[in-house]
Amino acid sequence: MIGDTIAAVSTPPGKGGVALLRVSGPGTLQVLGAVFRTGAGKALSDPEPRRAYYGTIRTPGEEEMIDDGIAVFYPAPHSFTGEDVAEITCHGGVLVTRTVLCALLCAGARQAEAGEVTRRAFLNGKLRLSEAEALGTLLDAATEQQRRLARSGLNGNLSRAVQALYDRLCTVLASIYAKIDYPDEDLADLSGAQIRTMLSEVLCDVQRLGATWQTGRAIAEGIPTVICGAANAGKSSLYNRLVGYDAAIVTDIAGTTRDVLQESAVVGELLLRLCDTAGIRQTEDAVERLGVERSLRAIEEAELILCVFDASRPLDAEDEAVLKKLAGASGKKAIAVWNKADLPRAVNAALPQGLFAREYTISAATGQGLAALEKGLEGLYLDGGCAPQDGILTNARQYAAAQKAKEAVQSAVAALQSGMTQDIAGMDLELALSALSEVDARGVSADITDAIFHRFCVGK
Repeated sequence: MIGDTIAAVSTPPGKGGVALLRVSGPGTLQVLGAVFRTGAGKALSDPEPRRAYYGTIRTPGEEEMIDDGIAVFYPAPHSFTGEDVAEITCHGGVLVTRTVLCALLCAGARQAEAGEVTRRAFLNGKLRLSEAEALGTLLDAATEQQRRLARSGLNGNLSRAVQALYDRLCTVLASIYAKIDYPDEDLADLSGAQIRTMLSEVLCDVQRLGATWQTGRAIAEGIPTVICGAANAGKSSLYNRLVGYDAAIVTDIAGTTRDVLQESAVVGELLLRLCDTAGIRQTEDAVERLGVERSLRAIEEAELILCVFDASRPLDAEDEAVLKKLAGASGKKAIAVWNKADLPRAVNAALPQGLFAREYTISAATGQGLAALEKGLEGLYLDGGCAPQDGILTNARQYAAAQKAKEAVQSAVAALQSGMTQDIAGMDLELALSALSEVDARGVSADITDAIFHRFCVGK
């Protein structure tokens, strides 16, 4: 409940130099005064805001000291949550941290739920929902691009981009309704031609915003990627190169890989959710046959396919089976990887036109050509036009809202171009405004916000 006082450990559990505990809510001062005493032995019940106090931490009503540490008080509304907040830093360690938390709970605080601290910041207007989602991305960031993307969202770049579109649509809608409600008065700020021009410009900007989803998703979520090919083409060697260690067994024996291996790998500035698969071929081995079936399913589920060919031998029936499978896999990006460049080349045929977006020649054994492959993959997904200061969509919820807004503005533009009255376009613009407001949760249901904040850890 928003009206009670919560407490949580905000640093990861385990042994460390220091641990930080956070208290938030209307009873923060009472809790702080009950557990923390200054160096002079006085209860810290009336602290100066944002000043660090050194003192001792005790269980309420007991004289024995738990630990010594630092306490800082942030009064509402000038705090992360917008409520009274106290932060207590003690020595890091599982037992001492847990004991300090128990003291805070004994003093009247309640254990915070997962994401509850950030949720309070959102409910109190300190964070937009897109900013809260960016904070989650920052906490989970595994690549420099993820950190930059999260920082962009936390800086409010997406929120400002959406607000600018919202304000422009409000201007158009106000002008339309002024003309409808007061047809005999000259109250409309925009003429019919100006309305059509402005809506066309807004439509272009909404489409541009929607186009950032490819880059945002690739950075924030990672790209489902499968490495496939004929047996012994070097798939597992490439997989090991990309993940950075020997995750898959590599031998000269065809069919070594019997199952689908999965690992996340930072490739250049991309995060790939990699799958290494069994070689696609006909086999009498029951176990390998199951591996081939799983490989085929992995291809169906992947978004990016790295198809490996052995450049040191002619294409054969197994390669043709792989090509046939890829020809039936629509809506995916396929990259042809000619492996074993360290050996004499013996390829006897060209690959089918239009099946692969790009081709690269590498040696998974020596690392030759991998840098070019990495740059090529970045070029497929990272839009050079998406600068850090731009608003970038980072998840499916935001993208769905932007798409609804685009479709509604398109409908309004089509209505005006076909000669329909402005009130018809006005109804579409109201739908567009509603869709845009969903990006920052002004129109998002409680169930959606619950799902977002429950992904956070306790203490954040």
